Amino acid sequence: MGGTCSVSRVSSLAIHRRNLRSLVFRVPGLLGLLPPCLPKKFLKENHIHGPLTEVAIAGLPELPQDVLMSIFAHLEIPDLMCACSVCTSWRSAYSSLHKLEQYQRRQTPCLLYTSESAGESVACFAHSYTCLYSLAEKRSCKLTLPEPPIRSRYLIGSSNGWLISADERSEMHIVNPITCEQIALPSVITIVQVTPVFDETGALCKYIYSRDTTEHRSTTDPQAVDLGELRQYLQKKAFVFYDASTGGYIAVLIHDPDGQLSFAWLGDDKWTWLKLRCFFQDCVYKDGMLYAVASLGEIHAFDLRGPVVATELIAGWADIFSCPTFYIVQAPCGDLMQVFRSQHVVDCDPCADTSTHVHYTSKIKIFEVETMPEKVVGINSLKDHVLLVGQNQSLCLSAEEYPQLKANNVYVTDDHKYLTFYKNNRRDIAVFDLANNSSEELVSPPLWSNWPTPIWITPSLTKLYPTLDNL
Repeated sequence: MGGTCSVSRVSSLAIHRRNLRSLVFRVPGLLGLLPPCLPKKFLKENHIHGPLTEVAIAGLPELPQDVLMSIFAHLEIPDLMCACSVCTSWRSAYSSLHKLEQYQRRQTPCLLYTSESAGESVACFAHSYTCLYSLAEKRSCKLTLPEPPIRSRYLIGSSNGWLISADERSEMHIVNPITCEQIALPSVITIVQVTPVFDETGALCKYIYSRDTTEHRSTTDPQAVDLGELRQYLQKKAFVFYDASTGGYIAVLIHDPDGQLSFAWLGDDKWTWLKLRCFFQDCVYKDGMLYAVASLGEIHAFDLRGPVVATELIAGWADIFSCPTFYIVQAPCGDLMQVFRSQHVVDCDPCADTSTHVHYTSKIKIFEVETMPEKVVGINSLKDHVLLVGQNQSLCLSAEEYPQLKANNVYVTDDHKYLTFYKNNRRDIAVFDLANNSSEELVSPPLWSNWPTPIWITPSLTKLYPTLDNL
C-alpha cells in the first residue's frame, strides 16, 4: 500500500482536484463514491468527531486505500474530518495519512464560534470563504470538543491551530479542536500578581489579585476574587509559538494589570514575568524573537531563549488616539507590519437593548516596520495580501495562495474588552475593504454567537505530546 497513486488511477475515478474541497456534502464527484444507502441524515449533518456511519452492502466495491489517501491529502481539515467519520475504511485511510505525516495541505483559516442550540460541548467551524461566499447554504461543521464545555471557558487566544482558554477556575489550557488534544499551562497562581487563598480544608477557594507591578507580591491594592472571576481581570490575550532553534513551544500571555507579559515554555511549571508595564496588545514570534506592540504603538523585542531575557525597543509611534487597538503581524515575505484598528459603538448605554449595543470596525491603518534601521512607514494597500485580526494570533496571507479570501481586505472578529461584561451583545464579524474603507458583514444574516467570542483559527493536525516528552 503506497502513500501516493498515479495520475491515471485518480483520473480513472473521474475525480477532479478542484472538486475535492467539500468532500461529502458539496462535491458531486465524491458524493457518488459514497454507498448508495448512506443515510440522508448524515449528508445533512456535517458533524466532526461524530460516530462512524457504517453501511454494509454485499459486493460494494471499495477504493484502494492509497487512492483514498491521495484524495484526502487534497482536502482541508474540516472536510477531511467529516470524511473520516463516514466509515471504517475511510477512517483507516485518514489515520494512515496522519501517521505517515503525508498530510501537508495548506489550511485556510476558519472562524470558530459556538452555538447554544448545538449543545455546550459543540463548536462550529465556518470557512471564511464559505461565510463570505456561500452563506445561503450555512456551510459549517459541528465539532465536539473535549470536556469541560467550551462555552464555560473564555477564549483568550488562537495560534497555529490551538485555542488558548481559561476555565471556570481561571486556569489556562491549550486545546486542539481537531485532534481533541488538551494540555494544561502552568497554574495561574504562578503569575506574580496572583496569590492563592485556601480554606480550612486546604482547598483553593479564592485568589488575591494585586495591581502592584513590583517583582514581589505585595499587599498594596489587593483584590479578593472568586476562582472564575479572576479571568475577567487577568487574562487578555495568549499565544503559543514554535521556536525552531530549540524545537520547543512558548506560551505567551498578555495580562493585567496594565497589559504586562509573562511567558512559559511548554513543560515549565511556572510563568516568567517580563516586568515591563507597557499595556501590550499583541505579539508575534519571528526568527527566535518575540515582538510585542503596546498601546502607544511602540514595539518591543524580547529574546526568551537565554537565562536572562534580552529586551530592545525597536520602534515607537506618536499617533496614539485615532486607533485604540493595535496588532503586529508577520507578512509572508518576513517583514513586520503594525495594524491599527478603530471600532465605533452604536450605543454604549450598558442598559440598552442588546440588539442596539453594537461595535463595528470603522477604520484600519497599516504600517510596515523596519527594524534595521528603526522606521515605521504607512502603506495604503495590502495589494495581493489579506489580514485576519481579532483575539487570534494576527495573520497575513497571500490571496494568491488562498484564493477564497479577498485581496486587500481585513477579516475582523471582536476582541474588545466589553466582551467580558456584555456577553449577549452582537459581535463585530466583518470583512473590511481597505480600498474604500468600508466593511461588509461576514455572515448574512449576522452571526449572533455571543459566547465565547468567535475567533480565527487555522486547523492543524499537529500534536504536541511528542514534543513535551522530549523536554
